[in-house]
Amino acid sequence: QVQLVESGGGLVQAGGSLRLSCAASERTFSSLNMGWFRQAPGKEREFVARISWSSGNTYYADSAKGRFTISRDNAKNTVYLQMNSLKPEDTAVYYCAATAGWTIRYREYHYWGQGTQVTVSS
Repeated sequence: QVQLVESGGGLVQAGGSLRLSCAASERTFSSLNMGWFRQAPGKEREFVARISWSSGNTYYADSAKGRFTISRDNAKNTVYLQMNSLKPEDTAVYYCAATAGWTIRYREYHYWGQGTQVTVSS
């Protein structure tokens, strides 16, 4: 059972940056593909970015391209999401998740963190 714990959320002004971290409890983390999702109030959970176990492949939602960067450090069992040029519409609870597959569908991710709130003020 992989446990994931997110951190790094907070309140930031539009145009600012935040770096989210997600620490995993198991060494098997290094064999899993990781994703970041977000969910705003009243909206469905949506895909943000994903990264392969080897960091060789990344993929972003259109809303994240050019502003967000996903990365991972398998030695630290941690995945990151660097978010720049934040907008009020980025406000949401951000979740990291792990999957053995290569997918953007949140239902196909097996392990989830508890989420971290990101609030972007205008």
